[in-house]
Amino acid sequence: MTYTVFVLMFLAMQAPPATSMLFVSNELGRTVTVIDRATGRQIADIPVPGRPRGIAIGPDGRRVYVALSDTARQKAGPSDGVVAIDIAKQRIVDRLPAGTDPEQFAISRDGAWMYTSNEDAGTATAIDLRARRVVNRFVVGMEPEGVAISPDGHWVYVTGETSSTVSVIDTRTRQVVTNFLVGARPRASIFSADGRTAYVTAEIGRSLTVVDVARHAPVATIAITDSGAKPVGVALSPDNRLAYIATGRGNSVAIVDLAARRQIGSIPVGNRPWGIAITPDGARVYTANGLSGDVSVIDTGTRRVVGTINAGAGPWGLALTP
Repeated sequence: MTYTVFVLMFLAMQAPPATSMLFVSNELGRTVTVIDRATGRQIADIPVPGRPRGIAIGPDGRRVYVALSDTARQKAGPSDGVVAIDIAKQRIVDRLPAGTDPEQFAISRDGAWMYTSNEDAGTATAIDLRARRVVNRFVVGMEPEGVAISPDGHWVYVTGETSSTVSVIDTRTRQVVTNFLVGARPRASIFSADGRTAYVTAEIGRSLTVVDVARHAPVATIAITDSGAKPVGVALSPDNRLAYIATGRGNSVAIVDLAARRQIGSIPVGNRPWGIAITPDGARVYTANGLSGDVSVIDTGTRRVVGTINAGAGPWGLALTP
């Protein structure tokens, strides 16, 4: 074997899988469905030992992480934690402690840290991924759910459903530095690519809150006007001009013009879309539809559903490989 061939084989072993995949956490079915995005074909249905909700691809593209919880309240049960699934092998290869009832999480871009929300305890947990251990626990708002980390890794935003707040964690000092009010029952949060602005959905408030990150202060509230809308998941277009918002019981995706700060469109999808994800090129948006047990595929150019893919029972979250 020549040196060149050896190097090429080594790089191939280290690279993420070539197939673009979609991973769906099925809350009721306790599985993760794997879908080939190019064909829309279901590749696998991976059993997980708990109730899966939050899901995200690791920064190196080789693992997908899934937050699991069980029925034990305010104490770590046997199912509580975050599991890592090897994307190439399509099986669980690691399990991380994450406090009680972890719902959602965010991973720093360098892959060193994970922050999880602990819904039943009113806390958030910082996990050192290299040491594989919990380093900090933070008191945050009531029933914390959404977790987002700023592009520079400095700030973590944690939404509190019952308190209608966002708690701000400074990752450098490892402290909660402030809390601010948003719309009623905030679910998800997301930062703009430049880290200057964040957006928070409010389920009962039927709105999207625009946040000035420098001041950690809301600067605008955008109404989501779809009939029956209960805004939950949110994704931004690659150019950060549009927000796509899953409306839950509204059975639609609302489109918001972020510069104009108003809703400009709506796309009917499956029943109770929750998780939402967008492809890196912005051409497709996917929704996890909890009541219809499937995934809607939206063409962002035509703003129409162009496919429906069966998932497991109670699809909750989505994660895409590049």
